Amino acid sequence: MQLEFESARLTFRPLKVSDGSDLQHTYCDPRVMRYVYPALTPEQLEQRMPSFTRRGVGGALGVWRAARKDTDRFVGDGILLPLAIETDDTQWELLDGGVDMPSGDIEVGYILRADAWGRGYGTEICKTLIDFGFQHLPISEIVAVTDPDNATSMHVLAKSGLRHCGMRRAYASEATDFRINRAAWEARGT
Repeated sequence: MQLEFESARLTFRPLKVSDGSDLQHTYCDPRVMRYVYPALTPEQLEQRMPSFTRRGVGGALGVWRAARKDTDRFVGDGILLPLAIETDDTQWELLDGGVDMPSGDIEVGYILRADAWGRGYGTEICKTLIDFGFQHLPISEIVAVTDPDNATSMHVLAKSGLRHCGMRRAYASEATDFRINRAAWEARGT
């Protein structure tokens, strides 16, 4: 399975521990992390990088670095990960590096550096990872969640082809629920 791929404007590759300096533009920025969790300090980010780089199901689950094709400038990251329900963070231990699918929902998501907002990168990341997920994972549905106050992310998820399905429990709180099933994805013409 090819874990490095492209979209129209972006390149994707699995996140590496050495990408910590890129992630400081997202995970350490309170504006970016407003709806996710409190911004990390550079030291906290460094401590969490080994978890952020874990992969599962032969590499098909994990975090990808997304960068502009023309400059290789980091714009953000995208995820396909087991959705956390009663914990406030991903259960990274579910990504054992093996081939077994974890039980439960698989989430697509993105985090963009602030200077990349408003350019369609969030939608491009989500669509690309949804395509990858349905092509390489034995799943019938991909979900996404966001803070109920994050209208921008809700718009991105809807533009990415996910359907708003009300509220649900995720990350130990109430979140808006978005979903796309394999049949709807196939009907998109991908």
